[in-house]
Amino acid sequence: MDKEKLKQFGISCLQTMKRYRWISIIFASMFLISILGYLFIIFGGRFVFDEKAVILPTTSTVVAEDGTILGELYTENRKYVTINQIPEHVQQAFLAVEDQRFYDHAGISFPAVARAIYRDILAMQKVEGGSTITQQLAKNLFLENDKSWMRKTKEVMASIYLERNYTKSDILELYLNEIYLAHGIYGVGTAAEYFFNKPIEELTIDEGALLAAMVKAPNSYSPHHDIELAKERRNIVLQQLANVGEISTEKLLELEAKDVKVTDQPEERDPWLDDYLAYVLEEAEQKYHLSRESLKRGGYTIEVHVDPEMQRIAYQQMQDHRFFSGSNQEMDSSFVLMNQETGALKVLIADRQFQLGDTNHLLTRKQPGSIIKPIAVYAPALEQGDYQPYGLLPDQDMSYDGYQVGNPDGQFEGEVTMYDAIRTSKNAPAVWLLDQIGIGYSKSMLAKMNMTLEDNGLAIALGGLEQGVTPIQMAEAYRPFIHNGEWLESSSIRAIYNNKQEEVERDAIQTKPVFQPQVAWDMLKMLEAVVTDGTAASGDYTKALAGKTGSTQHPEVPGEVKDAWFAGITPEYVTATWIGYDQATADNYLTTGSESAVQLTKSILTEMDKLTPLTEEFEVPEDVEDLPDPIRLPTIDDVDAKIGIGGFSLLQVELTWTAAEDSRVVYRVYERNDQEDELVGEVEGEGTYTISPIPLFQTKEYYVVPYNPLSDQTGEPSNIAAL
Repeated sequence: MDKEKLKQFGISCLQTMKRYRWISIIFASMFLISILGYLFIIFGGRFVFDEKAVILPTTSTVVAEDGTILGELYTENRKYVTINQIPEHVQQAFLAVEDQRFYDHAGISFPAVARAIYRDILAMQKVEGGSTITQQLAKNLFLENDKSWMRKTKEVMASIYLERNYTKSDILELYLNEIYLAHGIYGVGTAAEYFFNKPIEELTIDEGALLAAMVKAPNSYSPHHDIELAKERRNIVLQQLANVGEISTEKLLELEAKDVKVTDQPEERDPWLDDYLAYVLEEAEQKYHLSRESLKRGGYTIEVHVDPEMQRIAYQQMQDHRFFSGSNQEMDSSFVLMNQETGALKVLIADRQFQLGDTNHLLTRKQPGSIIKPIAVYAPALEQGDYQPYGLLPDQDMSYDGYQVGNPDGQFEGEVTMYDAIRTSKNAPAVWLLDQIGIGYSKSMLAKMNMTLEDNGLAIALGGLEQGVTPIQMAEAYRPFIHNGEWLESSSIRAIYNNKQEEVERDAIQTKPVFQPQVAWDMLKMLEAVVTDGTAASGDYTKALAGKTGSTQHPEVPGEVKDAWFAGITPEYVTATWIGYDQATADNYLTTGSESAVQLTKSILTEMDKLTPLTEEFEVPEDVEDLPDPIRLPTIDDVDAKIGIGGFSLLQVELTWTAAEDSRVVYRVYERNDQEDELVGEVEGEGTYTISPIPLFQTKEYYVVPYNPLSDQTGEPSNIAAL
């Protein structure tokens, strides 16, 4: 019996031990899971934390040289400010309404969390967050904007991680820069400028309270949407500041009585700046390797060379329909104005109605027509030294292995000076001269000016290129003529600063000698003649201007124009103007040639001259000989011969005629004979010549032929004067 009881007791003990063993195991497991969960929450935040997300996207700003803001580029419109820049009262306004125990907790407010859980349980759904500023920051930086329970766990983990690795000041600084404050505005620094047109350092207490008031519902509480509701919400924040002892009751009453005053926002920005800004973005990417995505996030300040007033003038002139004649009004145009001294691009118009994303005609290649002649043919020929401005070139209908060249007017003069070939834009002399100097040599000179051509034919002389050139390239290529033969790469960007306002890039002037100074000056003077009495004479402009016209034939519409060009030079600037269509089709063609581009350029320069007077005349550089004006041979039809008394023979022949005003003309006097006329003498600049002695009882006939010593040309013989 005793043994049986003992046995039963033993069995009972064993059963009890087994029961409590499983309870112990369960409790031990729960304890272990709790420890692991706690450690996971404490140390697992690193898996939620994203280091890149802490670097907030910051707005990049494009500014003129005087600091005027021209445009902004961003994914989130944010101007980052440090905690030291943010006034204490602004910080306290946000803390008063968002997280009064911010400096006491370790990222999580357990009373607030408990209250939120209680209300969630009552509602049987996620209805309240109970988030601290640290939690709000963690949620906005690292988590999707949902209300799942797992998201809340991640939020707590990230918050603890932030508190363990960042100071309270760092967290508050990130928060105040990250928050959204309506109208695409992020951060208090941007909001201060947007709503009050002042830096964050200058915000008053009531202005700071207004920003803090908007955080809960930015669009609802924005003063631009409902100013009365914004004031009501602002006053709640002011009351909270008084409750926590940041302001006195007297100050509270004073501030509550103040009206909400914010800066009106312009409805539309200046459309004439889009062209320039588009080119700046392109240059930043190509030259400085700053992608648009980098600019949208990096908070750069890009200082550019634009002159806003001159840019506006060019844009407004582009809207004048007088300068655009075509089959329809869909014509495009571009205009470049570059400071010839520095290469700074002061004006860039990409199209008449350009918008970001449109075709940028400053960068698209087009056939240049005759504006390529000076840089591809005539200046290289002068550089070789075998040709001179007043040297004669053949002007004849010639064929080069089947390549037939004609002049625009269909007329040929037999021979013509280089000066007049440029002035009247003859084709035949240009092609002949390119054939003489060599295509390879011409291309090597163009390559020095960043103009590399794949073409290998004589059509280069007339601008018949496979791919063409850009207006920017053309402005750069004409710069050597005004600057002693030196080429200079243009630039729209003067300097780039990072988000700490440290200079990271600076425009470095890259120059390259291309032509001798004498060649450059001779070309400039010949191009000036193009404007005064050549193909660019149309339109009005009274100051110093040189340049060259160009046009190309339309491929589908005979007799009409595809591209119209004018490259211009003033003592201050180099310009390039193009007019045409985005696509040259049978329905898109110009009905006027380069005169439209000339007139547009002159009109722009005239308006700019009113803004800042431009130079009257070109000044001859040092160590350069001025190119004399051309000599125009007169037509002589009034030669008269008389017998006079004088000399050793008492009798002499006195020839008279009307001399030209140009005293450089040489007059050669001939006597007619049966076999060969005899040159009896010459006189320079005068309309008289005396022959002595004279034969008696004979009839003599004389005539005069004008001669040009610059070009070695002779004019037409005069009338016959019989004695």
